[in-house]
Amino acid sequence: MRYALRKLGLLVLTLWAAVTLNFVIPRLMPGSPADAAIAKLAQNGPVTPSVQAAIEAQLGVPGGSIWDQYVTYLNNVIHLDFGVSYTFFPQQVSELVAGALPWTLIMVGAVTVIAFVLGTLIGIGAAWKRGTWMDSLPTVAGSFLSAFPYFWTALLIVFFLGYVLGWFPTSGAYSATAVPNLSWEFLGDVLYHAALPAITILITSLGGWILGMRNTMINTLGDDYVTFAEANGLRGRTVAIRYAARNAILPNLTGFGMALGGVVGGSLLVEQVFAYPGVGYLLFNAVTNQDFPLMQALFLMITVSVLLANFLVEILYGVLDPRTRR
Repeated sequence: MRYALRKLGLLVLTLWAAVTLNFVIPRLMPGSPADAAIAKLAQNGPVTPSVQAAIEAQLGVPGGSIWDQYVTYLNNVIHLDFGVSYTFFPQQVSELVAGALPWTLIMVGAVTVIAFVLGTLIGIGAAWKRGTWMDSLPTVAGSFLSAFPYFWTALLIVFFLGYVLGWFPTSGAYSATAVPNLSWEFLGDVLYHAALPAITILITSLGGWILGMRNTMINTLGDDYVTFAEANGLRGRTVAIRYAARNAILPNLTGFGMALGGVVGGSLLVEQVFAYPGVGYLLFNAVTNQDFPLMQALFLMITVSVLLANFLVEILYGVLDPRTRR
């Protein structure tokens, strides 16, 4: 219990630091967040101070002292009020994020979990059967596939499976004529459109999980407690899963926590290639259009999700390896 409370206290402190940095960093940048919108108007002629003040008020640019702005910012974060988007004015930032987040969680989140589970199981099998074809095949294939960058693999897949063969749609989250609802027909259409980006993420991430689990478990298989378990006549599956894999999975679990936290940020390049309306696609548009309120909300959401994922992994560490509680 004390271990969990210590980790919880550290989480709260880190969250406060992340929220504060998210407030400070944009204010260290030169100029006002509304300068991008004002610069566009300046192309048609000079912008008077009254027009500039009206634009800043319309966009919700904060005023007052830095302390007043900080208190207002904390209150807005607690109420999930991040202001108005410059790119999609007058739509609220919270509405845009709420609309994009489910698509990212459906596609990127599910594929990340599947890739971790498959890669870990294949890595366990490869390490236990080391030196055979069951070790060489996934190791070589994993090394080959993980060498390709996300965007290059995405371009190849969308070209061959989308344009040349025409097996899958090349963009969007569902058909243009479909109406979002909870019917099996619409859910099938969503899965059909998510197939290509999901395949891309699975192919490029699976190799890393396989190699990481295999290499760690091979080192674990040489430990004395594994040799002792084998000498006692335990079944090979029991030794592999309950003794070797349980300890070897800890480094992979750390990587999974980081990957799971990063799921909320989406896969920016993959979502951009497939025009998939997730968080990564939204972040790309925010950066391109200098949409500071939207960028600030997305960066904060990604940071918080990574911190929460790391907290859960540390708690799980304490369950799997009691030595970490000391």
